[in-house]
Amino acid sequence: MQLTKIFVPLDLDQDSHNVVEYALFVARTFDAEVVFFHAVEFTTSGEMALGNLSYDDINTQRLEVAKEQLAKIVRDSHDKCRKCSYHAAIGDIVDEILEFGRREHADLIIMGTRGKRGLEKVLLGSVAERVLKNARCPVLVMKPY
Repeated sequence: MQLTKIFVPLDLDQDSHNVVEYALFVARTFDAEVVFFHAVEFTTSGEMALGNLSYDDINTQRLEVAKEQLAKIVRDSHDKCRKCSYHAAIGDIVDEILEFGRREHADLIIMGTRGKRGLEKVLLGSVAERVLKNARCPVLVMKPY
């Protein structure tokens, strides 16, 4: 198996660091490119009091914050990864992960999971599970904590 591009969807929480470090380790091992990714789920009607902001403004702000966080991850990883980049998108998280991975010809997806169980998983679904079932490449799912 040729491993040249590793795609790393992140939720950008405090535990993302462990997923980043593991992806960098795998990338060094295979001399692979790493693309860090974050999808911003649409903010829509009924989710929050808006004040003077529109939903487009809120989504755009959230996307810019995600890009800043991803850029920092790439900067902080510079000494560990010569071929690191990032991308952020707005949309359904799973759809965006699957589409970007397909479009970028990812050889491997490395992502974290929250490990939800029972009713919580049934009600909320699992991003990692849906990616695992529908990705066109191998998916490595890890507990990020």
